[in-house]
Amino acid sequence: MRLARDISAGAVLDQTTALELMQTPESGVLDLVYAASLLRREHFGRRVRLNYLVNLKSGLCQEDCSYCSQALGSQAPILKYSWLEPEEAVRQAEAGIAGGAARVCLVASGRGPMDRDIERVFGIAEALKHEHPDVELCACLGLLRDGQAERLAEAGIDAYNHNINTAESHHDDIVSTHHYSDRVETIEKVKRAGVSACSGLIVGLGETDAQIVEALLALRDLGADSIPINFLVPFDGTPRAGQWELTPLRCLTIVALARLACPDTEIRLAGGREIHLRGLQGMALHAANSLFLGDYLTAEGQAAADDLALIADNGFTVEDHPLEPVGAGAAAVARARGAGTAVLPNA
Repeated sequence: MRLARDISAGAVLDQTTALELMQTPESGVLDLVYAASLLRREHFGRRVRLNYLVNLKSGLCQEDCSYCSQALGSQAPILKYSWLEPEEAVRQAEAGIAGGAARVCLVASGRGPMDRDIERVFGIAEALKHEHPDVELCACLGLLRDGQAERLAEAGIDAYNHNINTAESHHDDIVSTHHYSDRVETIEKVKRAGVSACSGLIVGLGETDAQIVEALLALRDLGADSIPINFLVPFDGTPRAGQWELTPLRCLTIVALARLACPDTEIRLAGGREIHLRGLQGMALHAANSLFLGDYLTAEGQAAADDLALIADNGFTVEDHPLEPVGAGAAAVARARGAGTAVLPNA
């Protein structure tokens, strides 16, 4: 496709063209994915990067994000617990590493960390780097204060995740306890500290096509090194309960557009991919080059074996290692195992 060739040669996707692509009719989505796949293969070949989440602190958040099962006022039936002990955090991370994860994401609910929380994560990161020096570590702790990003860098944190979640023009419709500019400021702090910026979005929040384009181009302009794309899981007990507005083809269009907007950026399939992309997950890997392995923060994902089968069955490899097809898919439901329980994690 000419567009893919132009982008490969250095052209930058503009807002008008991006909106036209976002409005591609269903009959043209596979052509859009093909164009995205050319750029995906140019920059990442057949490789898929695996990531694994460790929920260090679940629920009990004072923010009112309407999409979040951990938010203030949420009645979602999720696990709630305070900080894991460092040894338990390391054990949980090692479950993902054993499953093939190249990056472990250390996540804690809340508006942002106190300095003592940074020191908790510092100790966990040191222990993990000592045992697994080649594994990348990403922290996701909320809004950062001055000096905290630098301290995380000292601990060996390679990346920091802080999603913009949606377009600036839509932000105030999904949360009132912080502003879009607060999120951008944290991303800028991370970059100044020399830590890789990971920032993405959640789709299915009632945003328009134009707002999806706005968010994706904002992430490009912010210089995010990796962009996780989450698909709303409308938990019962949250303001977004029952909000099922995504279709597999719409999700596929968004993933392909992300690749065309950000050709050499890690595009990651994240929460909700199983229940929204459904049978098109493999097709989405022809545009995305990364996904989360196993469970998410408060929702169960596919078993790791099924994720590995998905990758192998679609002709991809994990970090250049061939895989054999195994297993079959599973539905995403509220997580009731792993961190915070005595039940083994899904990895």
